[in-house]
Amino acid sequence: MEAQFILSEVIVHIVDDDEGVREALEDLFLSVGLQARTYATALEFLDQADPVSPGCLLCDVRLPQLGGLELQVRLSAHGFLLPVVFMSGYADIPMAVRGLKAGAKDFLLKPLRDQEVLDAANAAIEFDNLARSAALEGGQVRLKFATLTCREKQVASLVLSGRKNREIADALSLSEITVKIHRSNAMHKLGAHNVQHLVRMDRLINFAISNTTPHFQVHQA
Repeated sequence: MEAQFILSEVIVHIVDDDEGVREALEDLFLSVGLQARTYATALEFLDQADPVSPGCLLCDVRLPQLGGLELQVRLSAHGFLLPVVFMSGYADIPMAVRGLKAGAKDFLLKPLRDQEVLDAANAAIEFDNLARSAALEGGQVRLKFATLTCREKQVASLVLSGRKNREIADALSLSEITVKIHRSNAMHKLGAHNVQHLVRMDRLINFAISNTTPHFQVHQA
């Protein structure tokens, strides 16, 4: 499943305390058919923008009151996953590394080049599209997972850990035939065609709930 944005719904948010930069970037994105909204400060962005809308955020690193890196941390802490592209007039490598490690999609140095900006924004928007699609699919898989019995969840968890039917039977004190039945039922309810498909579904669930721990947890009966 892949969600496709309606172009008119995509918004490029631009945060920069330089009015000339804001206006130039807004004109650039409008020229290629993308909506753009500008903010002089990070606090203005937090007050006015909808970070849930599809698109991306172009943000200067050095801003009054609340810097770009701090804005990125605040958005992440509140669960807003709007992709961030940082801009800076300073070749500050440690700062760039911090931003990229925290999840920024790119780090552009000023003076900005139009094509470089468009490429970075388009890549961030595409990432946002794919991430939202994965989150949507993960939510649907979670609904399927909820239909499993406790025993089916246990078996699915052990299948994901790489255990064979005989090993699962020993671990749960079941017969191998019973394990095969639970395994078949779980795969059927989840719509998983094979173990590889089951692994992908588990990753989608983890993505949807922003949790790094496996969702198919083993709960002893």
